[in-house]
Amino acid sequence: MLDYLQTQLAAAWPDAKVVAKAANGLDALRLIDELAPDVVFLDIQMPGLTGLGLAEQLHQDGKAPQIVFVTAHNEFAVQAFEHSAADYLLKPVAIDRLAKTVTKLKAALANKTPAVPADALRLLLQQLAVPVVAAPPAAPLQWIRAARGDETRLIAVDEVIYFQSNDKYTSVFLENEECLIRTPLSKLREQLDDAQFWQIHRSVIVAAKHVAGTHTDFRGRLVVKLKGRSEHLTVSRNYADLFRQM
Repeated sequence: MLDYLQTQLAAAWPDAKVVAKAANGLDALRLIDELAPDVVFLDIQMPGLTGLGLAEQLHQDGKAPQIVFVTAHNEFAVQAFEHSAADYLLKPVAIDRLAKTVTKLKAALANKTPAVPADALRLLLQQLAVPVVAAPPAAPLQWIRAARGDETRLIAVDEVIYFQSNDKYTSVFLENEECLIRTPLSKLREQLDDAQFWQIHRSVIVAAKHVAGTHTDFRGRLVVKLKGRSEHLTVSRNYADLFRQM
C-alpha cells in the first residue's frame, strides 16, 4: 500500500517530497517527531499504534501536521474527522480522488489553516459518499507520549503506576520517575481501560495491579498503598466502594 500510495501521490502532487515511510504506528510517531512534515498520510489500522491513536498523540502537543487517513473501512470516517483529519480516503485510492485531497492540502498549507473542523464532518462525508455510521468504541490507550525535562518519550500504559492532575498538566508516575503530559485527567479517563485503571479521587487515577492494599488513617480516610512507590494515596469517599472487598 505504501508504494502504491507514493506512486499515486507522485502523479497527483509532483512537487511533494516524501521524506519518510513507516511500517507501523510507533515508527510513524518517531519519524514525525524527528522530521516535522507538513502532511501525513496515515492508515487507520497499523500495528503498534493505530492511525487514530497516533493522531491523538500528535494533537496533544498542538503541533499536528495536516492528516489524511487512508483505509479500506468506511466505518471509521466519523472518528477520523473527530481527530481533525484534513481528508479521508478509501482504498484503493483513485488518482482523481487523491487530486481533490491535494487541492485541499495545498490551500490549507498556503493559508496556514488548521485541519478541517469537526463541524464540517457531515459535508465532507457527503462529498466522500461515505455513509455516516456510529463509530465503534475506541480501543483503550496503550501508549503515552510524555515529557521529562527536555526529553520526550513513549511510555507503555502498562508501566504507569498512577496519574495525578497537576495544574494544566497530568503527572505520570512510573516506578522510578515522573513525567508530564498535556492531556487533562478527565480526557485521559475516557481513554483508559476501566478494568485496569481505577479513579480513586477527583485528581488521581491508579493502576489496579499496582495497588498493594489499603488502610484507614487517623482521620478515618481510606488510603491506598502502592507497589513500587513509597507514597500513599487518599481515596475520596465517592470512590471508596472500589475497595469494600479488599
